[in-house]
Amino acid sequence: MVAVVVLGGAAFYAYTQIARSSYLTGRYLEKQQPVQFSHKHHVGDDGIDCRYCHATVETTASASLPPTQTCMNCHSQLWSDSPYLEPVRASFRDNKPIEWERVHDLPEFVYFNHSIHVSKGVGCSTCHGQIDNMPAVYQENTLQMEWCIACHREPEKFIRPKSEITSMTWQDNDLDMPDRLKLKAEYKIRSKEMMTSCSTCHR
Repeated sequence: MVAVVVLGGAAFYAYTQIARSSYLTGRYLEKQQPVQFSHKHHVGDDGIDCRYCHATVETTASASLPPTQTCMNCHSQLWSDSPYLEPVRASFRDNKPIEWERVHDLPEFVYFNHSIHVSKGVGCSTCHGQIDNMPAVYQENTLQMEWCIACHREPEKFIRPKSEITSMTWQDNDLDMPDRLKLKAEYKIRSKEMMTSCSTCHR
């Protein structure tokens, strides 16, 4: 009986660790993209705001991938002859979108809306990590339900002023808890019960 309990406990522990591993979650794994695009260069070095490329992040469920025209706004003049950017020029010439590989990909049964998170004070780096330090974007967090629920139970720990939504230098200790609770009330964030209701994310 003791052996059954010990083996059962060990098997359960092993399962929970494997389920959270990067092997299954894709965490920290870089994906090959059709263009060698560096967020570290564009965001970290050049200081381009997230919303310049992800233009619909404040208004729709999807943050959107930039059309090739957005790339060509700069690259018709900068590095316009670079062989690395030939896929971008070809996409523009042929009027055919670049087929980017999704990095943050939630299951089909999960409803996620970028605009509501932005409007409630959740910053880009809270979910996506320090994009400004990533030459190639990888998934910073597991994106598993327990990770989402941790925020939905206590959103005041993760929100920030809307003026800092796209800031990559914002730190969680830049705001004390009383101010966070004021923001929570100001943003009209719903109760924990509603935020953790199954139908909030599974529709």
